[in-house]
Amino acid sequence: MVRQADNRQPGVLRSLDWWTILLYIALLSFGWISVCGASYSYGETDIFSLATRSGMQIVWIGTSIMLGFIIVMLDDRFYDTFAYIIYILLVLLLFATIFNPHSIKGSRSWLVLGPLRLQPAEFAKFATALALARFMSVYGYNINQWKQFAATLGIILVPMVCIVLQRETGSALVYLAFFLVFYREGMPGSILFTGVAMVVYFVVGIRFAEVYFDNSIVSIGKFSVLLLIQVFSIGMVWVYCSKRVAWRLLLYYIGLTLVLWFLLKRLPFNVVYVQLAMTVFLVGYLVWEGLGARIRNYYFIALFALGSILFFYGADFIMNNVMEPHQRSRINVLLGLDEDLRGAGYNVHQSEIAIGSGGLEGKGFLNGTQTKLKFVPEQDTDFIFCTVGEEEGFLGSAGVLLLFLLLILRLIYLAERQPFRFGRVYGYCVLSIFLFHVFINVGMVLGLTPVIGIPLPFFSYGGSSLWGFTLLLFIFLRLDAGRNLIRS
Repeated sequence: MVRQADNRQPGVLRSLDWWTILLYIALLSFGWISVCGASYSYGETDIFSLATRSGMQIVWIGTSIMLGFIIVMLDDRFYDTFAYIIYILLVLLLFATIFNPHSIKGSRSWLVLGPLRLQPAEFAKFATALALARFMSVYGYNINQWKQFAATLGIILVPMVCIVLQRETGSALVYLAFFLVFYREGMPGSILFTGVAMVVYFVVGIRFAEVYFDNSIVSIGKFSVLLLIQVFSIGMVWVYCSKRVAWRLLLYYIGLTLVLWFLLKRLPFNVVYVQLAMTVFLVGYLVWEGLGARIRNYYFIALFALGSILFFYGADFIMNNVMEPHQRSRINVLLGLDEDLRGAGYNVHQSEIAIGSGGLEGKGFLNGTQTKLKFVPEQDTDFIFCTVGEEEGFLGSAGVLLLFLLLILRLIYLAERQPFRFGRVYGYCVLSIFLFHVFINVGMVLGLTPVIGIPLPFFSYGGSSLWGFTLLLFIFLRLDAGRNLIRS
């Protein structure tokens, strides 16, 4: 039996957060306008025709609203009870899709059912979020216990591996957003910091790998990364272990680095090898301190330093020997090593031109020249934000980003007011996925992040992504609507 403390049972529709639904409707509306602008060709007379992408997008929007209505009409306990079953079914579907004979643009992530094409990876996001919420809400769960943390990682790694095997790396990377949820639920900040450090190593190391100090054979990239590993490790000793030991290490390494700097231009050998030996010595010293002080944090920091070395040299090997040429080209373009305006950098270059041509107020609805003349590939899917910039200008682009910001802030508010961990974890899963999609998609259109081919929520053309985002959002709205109910 379900009742409320004051014996009054309001309807589900009254309990829904209508501010979030208004933001959803606003984003859908602006998204349809953008699809119209991106897919319109000169001479078309009916943008509502089902023969056009703008007309079909109306169908996807209508079915998404119906799907949202069905979701909120179900009992909110349904999603908790069947979370694992939904997850298993979606994983099996992802696995089956690996052997799909249909290949679209080199990806096997689509199921073709007559005229209908579905991408299971878009639906696996809400299924994974439900499974995570279910697992992390079990009584006694503690993310700081390695076995439970490993099991939690397994929940997100299984769909990631399936999606990578479908040759859809961009969609797989979205699952990294769940680490924000782990951090909110108590994951040590050092793990999140380790992930950020790895990104810094990769960018600095690859970007400056072939740049050398004057009159020397020393790579600035390798020298800088090894120096960063030392600095980060000493900083972690300061925070988690002993300030006295950290000061001692800092003074030693400042002195040794100054000596290496002095030798850079004077001796004909690569001082990077000396610096590598210094970093390995740091690992050994941390282990020795851990044995003496019997503080386990020294071992973890030593593991961090050693793992950083292995990651950096492993990333360099993978970059040059494992990655496909087009993947290396995209990374080189992003890091400014190559321009390749006719190849890997073409999409980004054309999208930047389109956005820049929009100016402050834009060219107006259906008046964009770069998009109408189809200069930007995938301009109604992955690169649809360039249409917003060209037709609506800086003001329109800022308005769209403001709507997304309001949605993220609203989701944080809703997640924090959940009385149970299941609702809170699922809510943070939803906002993390939205945040990742918006940040990466807008960033790649502006040339700030890698081009990994993920849609902009509620804007990019297509039914799979729109239904997937609707499922994510409305399941959370249904959970939130039942937050004040008392179960008996």
